[in-house]
Parts: sequence; structure tokens; C-alpha cells
Amino acid sequence: MNTLQSMHFADNYLINPTNPITINLIGAGGTGSRMLTELARMNHSLIALGHTGLHLCLYDDDVVTPANQGRQLFADTELGLYKSVALINRINRFFGTSWKAVSEQFNTQNIEALPNKGRANLYISCVDTISARFEIAQILEKIKDADTFQRSKSLYWLDMGNSQNTGQALLATINDIKQPSSKLYNTVANLPMITEEFYELLQGQNDHSEPSCSLAEALEKQDLFINATLACMGASLLWKLFREGMTPQRGFFVNLKTLCSQPIEC
Repeated sequence: MNTLQSMHFADNYLINPTNPITINLIGAGGTGSRMLTELARMNHSLIALGHTGLHLCLYDDDVVTPANQGRQLFADTELGLYKSVALINRINRFFGTSWKAVSEQFNTQNIEALPNKGRANLYISCVDTISARFEIAQILEKIKDADTFQRSKSLYWLDMGNSQNTGQALLATINDIKQPSSKLYNTVANLPMITEEFYELLQGQNDHSEPSCSLAEALEKQDLFINATLACMGASLLWKLFREGMTPQRGFFVNLKTLCSQPIEC
């Protein structure tokens, strides 16, 4: 019987890259907008520690409405702008980055026209619908075995989602990640995608996301702090991969109503 702790060792390119790690952040809503800020903080800290840092593209074709203000921290002057453009302009001005806003959906119809044909080292999805998750999975399945340079090789997919008071994040490998030999740990090369592991559960859920007309209506659907909590915990999971090079957890469930969280082990 194998009693060793399961452990996933990060791809070496995350730790010792020759170029900034490329990230596609898909969705600029409640969680995505918060995640963008956490990634900017991470980028600044990694560079200070001698890492090459991050280069990010933010995908969202939605525009800012009054219902977005409060949970998503948009100003009155940003009403009517694309969320992706407003957020990236703000981040670039504050942190001095040159990150990119893409005011289009990340989907199979326009993948060839997207920057670098949608390729990145790391994908982070903060989307509202089940269909969007399956479409992202479909894209990743198509590119996973494609020959490419290390700097543009697709490595991980972090999916984040929530309901009113609960949420989850799940880290997956796009290809098997070569693991070192270890007598201390049961190394795990493959972390399953959410669309594989929870296929039946996802298929059984209603797939609709109607826009809210006001902040009050939006808060009936999602608690004020669920998105910020998910973003901080999700960013912490990635930070562990970058700084420690390994993780025994590949995600978590969180419930703000009971103030409980549960890790998902590798």
C-alpha cells in the first residue's frame, strides 16, 4: 500500500523561464477582475525575486454597467468601456506593465485571430457558464499535443467558479508534467481538467447567466466577498507553484456562509 503523500512538481519552465510566463485570463467579471490585480501583485513580486515575471492577455467582450460597480470596482468614468480595456489600462498605468486587453470572447470561432492564436503557458478561466468551460477544454485539447517552443507551450489550466456563497478552483495540467524521482512523495504528473473530473456534475447544471440590472440584484446572485476570496486563494495556489515548485493541493472548495474551506488533494 502506497502511504506516501501525493505531490505535483511544477514544470521547470515556471520556475526558471527564459521569457515572461504567458497567461490568458479569460473573463473580467467579479472573480476575473480581482484575479487580475492578484496576478499583477504576483508579477511585481516575482520580478523583485529575480524571476522574468508574467505577461498577460485579458479576454472579455462585456462592457461596464452600473450593476458591475461595487463588486467589480469600476468607476463612473469607466461605464460603457470594455471591462478588459478598463482593467488593463488601470493595471498598466499602476504597475508599468504592458499587458494586453482583448475585447473578444475566447472561443473556437475566433481562436486563430487571437494573440498567438490563443496560446499561453497558463490559462485562468473565470467564466459564468458551463458551455464556456467545455469550449475552453475543447481548445486546450486541440493544442495540447502541438509541437511548439517552450516559451509558448501550454502547461496549466486553473478554472475558478462560484455561486452566491460558495466557490471552487481546480488546477489541471494540459499535458503530463515530467516529475522527478522521489522517495518522499507519490509524484503526480497529470492533474485532470474540471470538464473531465466533474463531467456529469457540470452537464446536470443549468447553463445560463443573465446580466443583472442593478448592484442589489447582482448581490442576490453572488455575495460581495466571494469573488475576492476565490481570487486570493487561487493566486496563493499559483504562488506556491512558482515559489516552492510543488504543491500537494490542486484546488479547493470554499463556503463563505459557513466560513469553511476544503482543499482538493493531488
